[in-house]
Amino acid sequence: MMKPQWMTTALLALAMTQVASGEEPLTRIHFGSCVKQTEAMPIFQTIVQDRPEVFLMIGDNIYADTEDMDVMRDKYAKLNADPGFSLLRATSPILATWDDHDFGRNDAGEDYAKKRESQNIFSNFWGDPLSSPRRRRPGVYDSHILGPNGQRVQIILLDTRYFRGPLKKGERRTGGSYYPNEDPAVPMLGEAQWQWLENQLKQPAELRVIVSSIQFIAEAAGQETWSNLPAERRRMIRLIEKTRAAGVVFLSGDRHWSDLSVQRENVPYPLYDLTSSSLNQPHGRGTPTQNQYREVEQTYHQVNFGVVQIDWNGAVTSLEMRIQDLENQTRIQKQVTLSELQPVSK
Repeated sequence: MMKPQWMTTALLALAMTQVASGEEPLTRIHFGSCVKQTEAMPIFQTIVQDRPEVFLMIGDNIYADTEDMDVMRDKYAKLNADPGFSLLRATSPILATWDDHDFGRNDAGEDYAKKRESQNIFSNFWGDPLSSPRRRRPGVYDSHILGPNGQRVQIILLDTRYFRGPLKKGERRTGGSYYPNEDPAVPMLGEAQWQWLENQLKQPAELRVIVSSIQFIAEAAGQETWSNLPAERRRMIRLIEKTRAAGVVFLSGDRHWSDLSVQRENVPYPLYDLTSSSLNQPHGRGTPTQNQYREVEQTYHQVNFGVVQIDWNGAVTSLEMRIQDLENQTRIQKQVTLSELQPVSK
């Protein structure tokens, strides 16, 4: 069988080595979610022109929605054939996790029958080396630390699909039919991933970007969100507090529109969650779901991508979180200092 061109990893490996070992710190993180492989993807041309230093594909990177692995491979091949995506892949390191549609089925969790096979295809497409832990363990969670001492950025990519238990359903609301379930036995990450995450949060880093394919901070309003499993959501907050992990910012996708959320109470410091979605699937309804944690009034419902820009050279280190549209105009914006994202001294 001919080896597909998209399994070539040399360019990605070289680029990641240059970023990870460079003396200059990471200053520009771009990310996005929800791209349908059968439709036009002009947003990738805009992203390339904005010169990302690393790009995060954070879920629904294709719409596979199948248990036929040949169909899944073909859909990845369609994504790879897009000129804009191919140019992004040739010019920027890409780190990826998945959400439900590229995992294999809408809203799927641990019960998806082909999750092992899907993970193998995922690792092949995104160029995981044979030595990668993602080749040897269940789940596609991953972590990287980039930049020199004192200016380290840790990128943690969670897997919110492989281990996630069943969701509780009820009367449909604007965002969907899911409701919070207080049963602590229903998992989001699974014990192995939780243990791994605790170890990662103990690693030295100045800024930590935790990538969750679904929103972490937003309240439950019918959609898939961490708030549907409150015990798991609280566990994450307690873990950040326990490890005294400073500089945590969440990035999320899934919603087909963009939002910025923050929780300031019952947390070790303000926890922000920047949601960017979709790369080519704008939301038809255009009405945001209720979210008591919304930081800025506006949401954005056309195609977009997210940016975290870090200024290491100012009087204080700061980061600017933005949502950019197809013309690279800013639609949502928030600047915070790294000093705001520090646990309170005990």
